[in-house]
Amino acid sequence: MSDKLKVGIVGGTGMVGQRFITLLENHPWFEVVSIAASARSAGKTYEEATSGRWKLTSPMPEKVKNIVVKDASEVEKVASEVDFVFCAVDMKKEEIRALEEAYARTGTPVVSNNSAHRWTPDVPMVIPEINPGHIKLIDYQRKRLGTSRGFIAVKPNCSIQSYVPALHPLMDYEPVEVVACTYQAISGAGKTFSDWPEMSDNVIPYIGGEEEKSEQEPLRIWGRLENGAIVKATSPVITTQCIRVPVTDGHMAATFVRFKKKPSREEIITRWKNFKGLPQELNLPSAPKQFITYFEEDNRPQTRLDRDIENGMGVSVGRLREDTIFDYKFISLSHNTIRGAAGGGVLIAELLKAEGYITKK
Repeated sequence: MSDKLKVGIVGGTGMVGQRFITLLENHPWFEVVSIAASARSAGKTYEEATSGRWKLTSPMPEKVKNIVVKDASEVEKVASEVDFVFCAVDMKKEEIRALEEAYARTGTPVVSNNSAHRWTPDVPMVIPEINPGHIKLIDYQRKRLGTSRGFIAVKPNCSIQSYVPALHPLMDYEPVEVVACTYQAISGAGKTFSDWPEMSDNVIPYIGGEEEKSEQEPLRIWGRLENGAIVKATSPVITTQCIRVPVTDGHMAATFVRFKKKPSREEIITRWKNFKGLPQELNLPSAPKQFITYFEEDNRPQTRLDRDIENGMGVSVGRLREDTIFDYKFISLSHNTIRGAAGGGVLIAELLKAEGYITKK
């Protein structure tokens, strides 16, 4: 019998669910044993349920093809087979909140890709290299939910993971104002060019709700734990524009920043190159060895060349230069469905296992 933790993917037929499936194919700690989705997919094999809807270029793992998909709403049935679940459902926010809490109350940890619980006071929203200490919120959340084992932890919006990791090593220089323009891939909308042909040769200067998330979620990431909740940071002040561009994967950001204590260019680059977080210290399976890679070339990072750096879990930065209005400006890039979605979720689960929050039932 396998010593691996048994994993369920709730919302396993969508693009992020598919990405979870592929990332976990040969994972040393986790094994997918259950897949749940909407009632229309329930009762079909996973291969049948995703027929004509497999959105990734990598093939479907053989091990999951014959798993019979369950109805995600049959919470007790799904929960009884797994040690924890990843959640990537496409539902209304209030329905997602209720569903994730229902799984948690069965004693099943939930690592969520959804936005529904990002502002629930006792739910940690985590980028493991940046705010791993926020997982201590789980102790308070469990009391509220009446469970000794279950909980919900979430990853933040994919857009902020292109520029927040680059700002974080510079926080003791006290950034006070940030402007970030993000150029976001169509996979962020769960789409490919075949099912969104109007994106070919096109740019759409609006992504619903994205700018609010991009401006506010970093402040929760940088907030402090106090009395069972996160007190949001008050600085830097962030303003964003979020734009959909015709690329498959990879969110790019053009960021402008003003500091209270302006560092030198060399100091910034050194901070980026040397930065390591808890995942690197713990040598977690999905952690990038080099979290932030700085390119000296004027034309890097590029989406096609650099989105897959460190297996899609690294962040690429380039074009750091002084600005005529702000102190500095730079370009950064992350893979939105790996680091920004499923891969980020897997890394959170690895951190939670390493810290003793996810165990065998």
